[in-house]
Amino acid sequence: MNGKNLLVTLTFVIIALLTWQLRWVLLIFFGAIVASVCLDVLIQKLQSQLPLPRTIALLIVLSLLLLSGTIIFLLLVPELITQVKELGNLIPTFVAKIKSIISNEPRLIVIQDSIPEQFTWDRLQPLGSKLIGFAGGAANSFIQFLLISLLAILLALDPYSHRKIIISATPKPYRKIISELLNDCRVALGGWLTGMTISATSIFFLTWAGLTLLKVPLALLSAIVCGSLTFLPTIGPTAATLLPLGLALIISPGLMFQVLILRIILQNLEAFLLTPLLLSRTVNLLPSVALMSQISLGALLGLPGVLLALPLAVVLQVGVEKIIIKQVMDAWI
Repeated sequence: MNGKNLLVTLTFVIIALLTWQLRWVLLIFFGAIVASVCLDVLIQKLQSQLPLPRTIALLIVLSLLLLSGTIIFLLLVPELITQVKELGNLIPTFVAKIKSIISNEPRLIVIQDSIPEQFTWDRLQPLGSKLIGFAGGAANSFIQFLLISLLAILLALDPYSHRKIIISATPKPYRKIISELLNDCRVALGGWLTGMTISATSIFFLTWAGLTLLKVPLALLSAIVCGSLTFLPTIGPTAATLLPLGLALIISPGLMFQVLILRIILQNLEAFLLTPLLLSRTVNLLPSVALMSQISLGALLGLPGVLLALPLAVVLQVGVEKIIIKQVMDAWI
């Protein structure tokens, strides 16, 4: 290995180590980029209807978002709090129902005998320290959310200057390619966010209506969980289904089966109709790519990595298509 190759190798190693050390800063920065793209989509929609300066358009968008959030809070949160409290009261009933089902199945007696052992005092003693750690993590997450929000507003206020910095930092022969790449990433990410938001909102209302018609307890809480986890394809909808299934089981196994059918119909509707239709003009991630990105970033960065895995995968997919495939592979002789 000559001196030039050694220098290049050491440079990549140092960059990799520096990236790993600054992974949380980079995660916050990427989260701010995703949030700023959301704001930029709304700003451009508003500016297409009204000839407003970007600063005024941003203030109007933020005001509308704050007003909408306040209205949703006043309409849904009181009922949601009531249902969360009711969920706490239903947990013992659910546990008793599970024990009853297990006791009627001889092959599951071993599981029933092991359940009380999981709730001994020795096992519950560390709960206090875990709750303290959870509270500290929640406070840290809140600070990260504030940083992301502030940085997103600053990026949305003047995206062109930040874009110019990135383009200027690249070699002159590649600036046009980088400019096109940034445009494509912006379009793909904005389209993906818009499509997934519409899809998640649709699933929320359809789940709420379906569970209400089936008279399942805590329909609103279940619908919010199902709608929110739609942003996490493959993992999210499957995990979200467990809550309404458990609540329906408290009433009867027949109702649980009806809820399962409802969720299967809605999941297939979202996966094979809503999402492909909404994302037909942008980037539609393959389920395998979505799942592997969630697993990989979840293992590396925990829950924040899972939440940002798909937007990052969208950007990387565009980058691979525009740079690796078109500029490298297609030009290979």
